Amino acid sequence: MAKLVFGMNQSLDGFVDHLRFAPDPTLFRHFIEEARGQAGSLYGRKIYEIMSYWDDDHPEWDADRRAFAAAWRSQPKWVVSRTLTTVGTNATLVGDDLEAAVRALKAERDGEIEVAGPALANSLTELGLIDEYRIYLHPVVLGHGTPYFAGPRPPLRLLSHDRIGDDVIPKEKQKTIREVLEWYRASHPVWFSWLEVA
Repeated sequence: MAKLVFGMNQSLDGFVDHLRFAPDPTLFRHFIEEARGQAGSLYGRKIYEIMSYWDDDHPEWDADRRAFAAAWRSQPKWVVSRTLTTVGTNATLVGDDLEAAVRALKAERDGEIEVAGPALANSLTELGLIDEYRIYLHPVVLGHGTPYFAGPRPPLRLLSHDRIGDDVIPKEKQKTIREVLEWYRASHPVWFSWLEVA
């Protein structure tokens, strides 16, 4: 059975915005490996339209961008949209019954299926379908924008956290999110955490 994982870059104050901050080269390489290992990706319309940038080659790309594009193109993608009538290569539109479609995906697949987009993640959270949340926390404060959690935050338990970059901190357990944020404020590298529904 597949596991649904919602992960995005997030500011310290809880917002996501790909135009105001982005992964550094080390984190980008981490995302390449993530994309290579995923069983597929489940997108809301807005994030799918942003990510479809990777469908076309761009002459200015470096090796890492070409590697990410290859990994992204090779995986199956499912797109949840009420307005799109077609999607790109290796992508499928999800029908009207989101819960049934996602339950079938989870039952039919093995591995991790990435969930992308806070609105879609909120819908799947309300249905009890997301198994894990990954927050890639960046040392920026946006003050406003689209929140990572688009609705009430589900009860979570911290599984682990790692620093991404030159200084890697081994995975460890923490008692509360507050303890992690206090540690983060003191060290402020880019890091991510795995959280599962409690």
